Amino acid sequence: MAWNGKLRRVDDNRWEISKDEVPGMRTNAIIYANERMIDHIRADNAPQQVANVACLPGIVGSSMAMPDIHWGYGFPIGGVAAVDADSGSISPGGIGFDINCGVRLIKTDLTVDDLGGNVNALVDELYKNVPSGLGSKGLTKIGNKEMDDILLNGSKWAVENGYGWERDIEATEERGRMDDADPSTVSDKARKRGIPQLGSLGSGNHFLELDVVDNVFDKDVAKKFGLKEGAVTVTVHCGSRGCGHQVATEYLQEMERYVRTNNIQLPDRQLACAPLDSKLGDDYYKAMCCGANYAWANRQMITHWVRESFENILGCTAEGMGMDVVYDVAHNIAKKERHDVEKHSENVLVHRKGSTRAFAAGRTEITPMYRDVGQPVIIPGDMKIGTYVLVGKKGAMEETFGSTCHGAGRKMSRKAALSKLKASDVKNEMRSSNIYLRSGSDEGLLEEAPAAYKDVDEVIRVVCDAGLTGKVAKLTPIGVVKG
Repeated sequence: MAWNGKLRRVDDNRWEISKDEVPGMRTNAIIYANERMIDHIRADNAPQQVANVACLPGIVGSSMAMPDIHWGYGFPIGGVAAVDADSGSISPGGIGFDINCGVRLIKTDLTVDDLGGNVNALVDELYKNVPSGLGSKGLTKIGNKEMDDILLNGSKWAVENGYGWERDIEATEERGRMDDADPSTVSDKARKRGIPQLGSLGSGNHFLELDVVDNVFDKDVAKKFGLKEGAVTVTVHCGSRGCGHQVATEYLQEMERYVRTNNIQLPDRQLACAPLDSKLGDDYYKAMCCGANYAWANRQMITHWVRESFENILGCTAEGMGMDVVYDVAHNIAKKERHDVEKHSENVLVHRKGSTRAFAAGRTEITPMYRDVGQPVIIPGDMKIGTYVLVGKKGAMEETFGSTCHGAGRKMSRKAALSKLKASDVKNEMRSSNIYLRSGSDEGLLEEAPAAYKDVDEVIRVVCDAGLTGKVAKLTPIGVVKG
């Protein structure tokens, strides 16, 4: 079903849905896209969800969607919405089932020549050492006590237990730990799902990518991030696994009951929400923080095994190879932040669902090592095209509560990809691009085939031309591990 409502073109990169377009809208909606993208966005009907989000109780500013927008649960994927921190509501659909699905970029001081023909061996080692695929289990055995520590402390727990370096924490959004986490708000079932999966990649669009810095667009910022043209990097994309999924599922069910009981009028039951100042809303926020912490611990442990894989194959220490974390960003999360709303500063809760924080230089939330240039933003494309590194700009602070896109965005559903594409064609496509691929299943490979995704170059063009972010570097894959 396509969106047939009105879309007013504001400029080359912005389209508006006025607040009288859908009954119940409390504000307008803005979609960031250029003219080449808008027909496909209409066809997906995701603009309906952007308009629906504008009905969320307590919303401030505009309901927004990034150019990687596509249909999601309640919120569109690529959606951004802020609510008043005192009188607003929190909606699990505005965060997603994979709480803190995110991306971590690890640099090296190596070039492809330094790998000495070991690209395939290195990818094989990564595939062996980092469990991936549907239902994959981690290599570390933990119990309920450790799980409590992980839900509370995130990356800090992982580093303190030997999975990484202290300085990794400084290169992680929120330093890898949301302070409002309360493990008592997480159910036994969510814990049981998360315990065996810690330190695993999972399935879906999750991946490990061995890349080369192909282009540097901003030499000064790239130098600050530790990125040099020709250098090898590793990109890690995964989230909170079954733990986060269970948290979202359970609280959505509770919020659906809350909405019915309190006769809250919403255009879509998938927007189920609860006031932030209610026990239910507060409990979900604290449980979401726990899910986010689990995801940061998960990516931290994977970082440890990435370093071990390099050491095993290349015979050098990770320290000697310069394997520092550039940055780690969350793509599915809600954050309590302070932003300008209608020319005055206000405490808000920003839902980012398939979107990324992109703070400009000067914000105190940015780690001190990048505060003078802006936050690194890591944007994967597809498994053939690779990843962009961007930096937050002033426009994001003025328009989008410091937010930007999170990836290329799907142009083909998983179901459509399975029916229309062939695994052999995807494998040949990767081979012809000189990318060594390891994948656990043909089904997973088809769902994440390059043809299933939008043109990430177009997505990046829009967010940069709109002034939300600036281009820093482009990373091109030489090896991929698919979950």
